[in-house]
Amino acid sequence: MENNKLKIKTLLLFLFILLVSAGFYGVLNIGNNDQQGQLPYQNLRRQLTINLPCSRTALPSPVEKIPAEERTTADLILLGARQEAVNKVSYDAAYATISYPGGDVPPDRGACTDVIIRAFRHAGLDLQQLIHEDMERNFSLYPQRWGLESPDSNIDHRRVPNQAFFFTRHGMQLTLEVEGCLDEWQWGDVVCWRFANGRDHCGIISDRTRSDGLPLVIHNAGQAKEEDCLLRWEITGHFRYPAHPDNANTPATQTVQE
Repeated sequence: MENNKLKIKTLLLFLFILLVSAGFYGVLNIGNNDQQGQLPYQNLRRQLTINLPCSRTALPSPVEKIPAEERTTADLILLGARQEAVNKVSYDAAYATISYPGGDVPPDRGACTDVIIRAFRHAGLDLQQLIHEDMERNFSLYPQRWGLESPDSNIDHRRVPNQAFFFTRHGMQLTLEVEGCLDEWQWGDVVCWRFANGRDHCGIISDRTRSDGLPLVIHNAGQAKEEDCLLRWEITGHFRYPAHPDNANTPATQTVQE
């Protein structure tokens, strides 16, 4: 009887040691994986998801395949905006004293409006000069939100409401609808949004699209990016400049028609 009890105790002790050893080994492995930033369940999740098909991946850029000598105004606007995303320009909307015309803040920073300004300059269109000259003639028509008594060429063109008003006056106002209207959203178009907090934002429509045809947008809301965000916020404006049915064949010009 005593021998049987001894055998049972020995067996239980052996099992206990075995379980403790297994647990300790597992902790060591988890610790090692965690030091590498890869917990076991994360590795498993990656193995399960890494090869999942994505039905909304962005397609290649048609514009980049066009010979440089054949690129149009809209093409150049798009490529100018894309360079902001390539450069990963940091968001900075601070007031700055800049030269005129052709003035700019440091190239590694800028606001959402600076994406538009630099994109249009790449196509030979200086929004700083265009907006300033229009405001000199029509200052009272422009939004009066900032307590100014006259135009300021350092900042006027860097404000979304001023850009939107200029495009309303001198560009094409286009549909705000997206569903069923994808053919009306062309690369090089300007889109304006309103954030949930009421602030205005803007970007340039890309030639890259999701597989369902929805275009990506190039914008700067922290860092310049080209991403799937057209439907992320309330759309308040959609413009094409110069104001022609198809600005793809329109040469870049500084002329503003009154």
